[in-house]
Amino acid sequence: MNRNYKKIAALMLCSGLVLTACGGGNNAKESNSSNGGTDSTAKTTAAPADVLDAKAKISWLNILQTSTTPTGPILDKIEELTNTEIEFSWIPDPSKEERINTSLASNSLADIVTLTILDNSSVRNALKAGMFWEVSPYLDEFPNLAKISQDTRTSASIAGKLYGVPFQKSLARNGVILRKDWLDKLGLQVPKTTDELMEVAKAFTEKDPDGNGKKDTTGFMDRSDLVYGAFKTLGSYFGTPNYWSVDDAGKMTPEFDTEAYVKTMDYMKTLYDGGYINQDFAVTAKTDQQQNFAQGKAGIYVGALFDSKNLLNLSKGIQDGMDLVMVNDITSTGNEADRAIWAGNNGIGGLLSFPKSEVKDENELRRILKFVNDLMNEDVYGLMTYGIKDVHYTIDGEQAVTIKDTDLWKQEVQPFSASRPLENGFIIHDADPLKVEADKLIVENAKYAVLNPAYSLESETYSTQGSELQKIMTDATYKYILGKIDLDGFKAEVEKWKKSGGSKIITEYEAAYKAVNP
Repeated sequence: MNRNYKKIAALMLCSGLVLTACGGGNNAKESNSSNGGTDSTAKTTAAPADVLDAKAKISWLNILQTSTTPTGPILDKIEELTNTEIEFSWIPDPSKEERINTSLASNSLADIVTLTILDNSSVRNALKAGMFWEVSPYLDEFPNLAKISQDTRTSASIAGKLYGVPFQKSLARNGVILRKDWLDKLGLQVPKTTDELMEVAKAFTEKDPDGNGKKDTTGFMDRSDLVYGAFKTLGSYFGTPNYWSVDDAGKMTPEFDTEAYVKTMDYMKTLYDGGYINQDFAVTAKTDQQQNFAQGKAGIYVGALFDSKNLLNLSKGIQDGMDLVMVNDITSTGNEADRAIWAGNNGIGGLLSFPKSEVKDENELRRILKFVNDLMNEDVYGLMTYGIKDVHYTIDGEQAVTIKDTDLWKQEVQPFSASRPLENGFIIHDADPLKVEADKLIVENAKYAVLNPAYSLESETYSTQGSELQKIMTDATYKYILGKIDLDGFKAEVEKWKKSGGSKIITEYEAAYKAVNP
């Protein structure tokens, strides 16, 4: 396992437990609970079987990541398998922050609330204020919930308490997707270093890889997102920390105050100045990025490796000769020991949280936790991922699934997929060879994942000013890449960030870190 991963993983095991000494008292049933009267040494009494087996009516304030709410038979099937009646209140993803803030302020909640923006100050304050049940004492009563690792529980905790069931995501899903047919046409090898990747980007821009006699292609097709676009993944290849680094003395350093971050900006600036990246990347939406790539306007896409399947599907009828290859082992040095990839939110996609205003007692909480546990069963996962056999998909003897009707699947099944508490580790799987390869590479990525050591640490200044302060550095990064400021100008923005509250964030994170690493 990568040395940095092991070091930071050990930190993450402790870092959220600000009130508990690392090395003892970390059993789920010994965790503090915000429910009245339950302390760090209390043990819960299991609910009677008739409570857990009874049919339950459950309301769920949930995030909708598709354009329309689901129709069709999937909900009925989920209710049948979980012995529940589910009433969804859907919040469109683009307006989730405003709507969740309003719901918290007005206490207009549901039995289950999907919280995907854990860095939002209103969300964190609501969690810390005890509006939601602390679930650590109960998870081990349920077989699927009991399998949630301590690292995951810790990463999803706020001030040492777990206020919901974590959405468990792949730890590190990003990499580079390239036009293999273009590489072959130009006699190029799959790049293994950032220098080789730059040469591919230059060739894709200058050497007519599509053979149409026009200079109408570029290397990278990127979007206006420094995290989920190309920038942060390229940063991993140069050794940039995942938001923060911490040294042996407990000194915390933000990623943008490191030499590796500057190297990443310089790399992106070279791409931009040479025309090897779409010149409008700073204002390009993800949908436009993917459509442009599928239309043959570029040959390098950096993002989630499983996007390869979607890119190829989008290209049908437009770029029918498209052949893609995925790469997850690029470094800036060419040394295997330097392999690294940032871990998105430390593998946490948010929380399924349970408001005390709606969930009145422990037995009601347990019945809802049983429902969440059941969502992690193979049959329910299959429903929420692929739909109904012979209606939405066919399956072979190896449990590989092929979608029969993509439009029907998008309408009836896809809206539920973002609500799965666990997204991997199941037998049923996609039959598409690109998706199979992407899943394999994503599992491999976990060995080289770099966690964010501050993810579960508490900083009051970050909670109240973090988003505002981050905008300073986001704007400065774009300005540097686009040539609007030089390195001195960028460093001046770093100092502005520190003076505007960043220094307080550093101090607060260092204090939180030292509290668990005396």
